[in-house]
Amino acid sequence: MRLLLPILVLFTSACTIQQQKEKPSSNSFSQAITTPAWYQASDFDTVKVLSWNVEHFVDSYDNPYIDNGRENTPPENMQERRKLFVEIIKEANADLVVLQEFESDSYAQQLAEEYFPELGYKVFAGHESNDWYMNVVVMSRIPLGLFHSYATSNTPIIGQTDDDGNPASQEFTNNRMWTTEVIVNPDYSFSLTGVHLKAGRGERNENWRLGQINLLRAHYKQLLALNPNQNILTVGDFNSTPDSDEFKAFLGAGTEVEFIDPLAGTDVFSHPADSAFWRIDHILPNRNMHAEIVNDTVIVNYFFSLDSMEMAADHLPMSVEIISRDL
Repeated sequence: MRLLLPILVLFTSACTIQQQKEKPSSNSFSQAITTPAWYQASDFDTVKVLSWNVEHFVDSYDNPYIDNGRENTPPENMQERRKLFVEIIKEANADLVVLQEFESDSYAQQLAEEYFPELGYKVFAGHESNDWYMNVVVMSRIPLGLFHSYATSNTPIIGQTDDDGNPASQEFTNNRMWTTEVIVNPDYSFSLTGVHLKAGRGERNENWRLGQINLLRAHYKQLLALNPNQNILTVGDFNSTPDSDEFKAFLGAGTEVEFIDPLAGTDVFSHPADSAFWRIDHILPNRNMHAEIVNDTVIVNYFFSLDSMEMAADHLPMSVEIISRDL
């Protein structure tokens, strides 16, 4: 009996420890956030997302830490472009707006508060580069949760070497990717990724983008491991056409991290704005989220004349509507 007693105590302690591990923490993320007073979830049976590369869209102030002529001295046509930008954002009336080649989330907030406060954007986010002026920002009238930036991540330029013969890698453009949780209501949320992948044709640029894409897919795999039902929507300028190898790698057909191109096989184009002939801008739901895309709502928007749209930016804005239903 003297020998059995310590064994029994050890067994009981082990069970207690296991029970403590399985018991949900009172400090879990879902319990650590709350719905802000300004938000009414009942207003959002559907959610509209707009994605738009707005072409070197800068404010009128010189950032002394960024040495670039366009940012230091904005072009004279920026005033006209700002007016068109405001009118297009009003016309779109989207719940979330993801902007590429936009100077900062502070600038987005200033424009929203001054020129279209009636649209109700309350959340502004991005990860501004330390040494470049083109960023990806989001403005939202729906609360956002965790914001994941990839800015500090170094990704390989696959199959390429640097001047010393070492495997080439980069982190310069990774600040132009982020993922955030969009918290529509207590029962429905989705992960939204905004991207502006490396521009340019040729093997080096394609492999640069592929390194970025592999990083995103690795993160998505983590999200799906935590929640196999996770909804993910990736939008932005991929600088990749639907038939490119890197775009196909992103879609991951037949894999556990699979995305759907709702415009696959169509002649819907987004660039250049005045005479679009290819689509390098994309709105891509993962397999879980595809059923929640409202039919025929993934579109390229021509809000005004071709001349006006081209003056505003060299890319056309794209949008999608989502049914925010219970999982």
